[in-house]
Amino acid sequence: MDNTGYTPEEPIAAIATALAPSALGIVRASGRGCIALLAKIFSRPKALLEAGGNTIVYGWIVDGGERIDEVLVSVFKAPKSFTGEEMAEISCHGGVSVVTAVYSLLLRSGFRQAERGEFTFRAYINGKTDLTKAEAVREIIDSKTDASRSHAAGRLAGNLYGTIDSVKKLIVETIADIEVEIEYPEDEENIADSFDDTKLRRAEKALSDLASSWKSEKIYQDGARVVLCGKTNAGKSSLFNSLLKEDRAIVSDIEGTTRDFIESWIDFDGIPARLFDTAGLRETEDVIEARGVEITKDLSDEADLVLYLVDSTVGLTGEDSAFINAHGEKNSSVPLILVLTKSDSESSSKKSTKSANSTNSVSENPAQNLLVENSVSISSKTGEGIAELCSLVKAALSKSAETDRNQTGLGSERQKVSVEEALESVRHALSLTKDFALDAVVQDLEDSLDALGAVTGEITPDDILGSIFSRFCVGK
Repeated sequence: MDNTGYTPEEPIAAIATALAPSALGIVRASGRGCIALLAKIFSRPKALLEAGGNTIVYGWIVDGGERIDEVLVSVFKAPKSFTGEEMAEISCHGGVSVVTAVYSLLLRSGFRQAERGEFTFRAYINGKTDLTKAEAVREIIDSKTDASRSHAAGRLAGNLYGTIDSVKKLIVETIADIEVEIEYPEDEENIADSFDDTKLRRAEKALSDLASSWKSEKIYQDGARVVLCGKTNAGKSSLFNSLLKEDRAIVSDIEGTTRDFIESWIDFDGIPARLFDTAGLRETEDVIEARGVEITKDLSDEADLVLYLVDSTVGLTGEDSAFINAHGEKNSSVPLILVLTKSDSESSSKKSTKSANSTNSVSENPAQNLLVENSVSISSKTGEGIAELCSLVKAALSKSAETDRNQTGLGSERQKVSVEEALESVRHALSLTKDFALDAVVQDLEDSLDALGAVTGEITPDDILGSIFSRFCVGK
């Protein structure tokens, strides 16, 4: 969104609910004089104009002599509104035609169509929210699990802003201590003799924790990539369907049935993930299937977790071991879980053994030196072992992004970059305490404050603001 392309107080309107048949629909408006404009198309104009803030007025939206819909209008007066401006929200019946008619009438009556995220942008520029809370609004809308929603809700409630603010206070107090030494020097020749760096080290620790939190928060926001791979007929599509609890993938005994990958969102006990069902790994002269095999290898290289499936009625082969070990050597940071499928088959017990703990491995000889930490036996047909597999998946994904669930976390890559810049400046300031003058340290600390100001939006270029709010939906 180009935030220079509109006048902030100009009356705007947008449909704030999904444009689909429902019980209710909401059309929201904001801007100077928006209630007076709305009164012109309202059946009870005097009641609407005299309504106090945070009240609701009943009436009809009318177009000349024609009644459009029976509505409730929620009235908000500046500055006690979401945007900090005069606002109104029209609750009408939720039919697509009704909502569209009300919205179109507003546009013909002096309102402008709102840009993406413009309501939240106005809240930001009017001091009703900071950037961390504004971005949290989008996170909540985009959240895919209860856990990701909960994390975003914490930032919306102000826990990230509070943490940033407390760090800024530590840095400001440190600068004040140094300024006293600059104004009233004694016999000290350098900063090491002039102030206690305890507050600065506390700030460093807090910033370090914040910077490291992004790895975990990114998984909750963007979702992990979990890839099912293995030889043909290993049971990948069956497991895919079993985990999703629906028949999404075609299941067949014919080798090479799956030639391309399919994917779907899944919730592993609060961790959102994109689950990929891929083409079976084998040598083939079929050009299309061969391309699918290459895509499978590429996906496994880019995954956050690989589930490698082995048909327990066949047993682990040299090709299986070769792929698993090559993956471990090439992608040591990407965990792999060995999944022994078809455990309900009578012959499966002769080909594999299941350990009593989570670090078991197949006992036969291609697997003697297998680079696998976890394995599990399952049956997609009976559901045996599926719960244990899901537990292993969650543990592996959580381990790859360990963090204290109670600590404040960052909400975007933009925030991470700014916090890392602040951390670098604080660390550089600490490194100067032995050999440099006070002024050099103050400059570093002021740079760190500028970086933290970018996180909350106190100092943020227009192009960054445009990038943030352009990702919002219209009406938010």
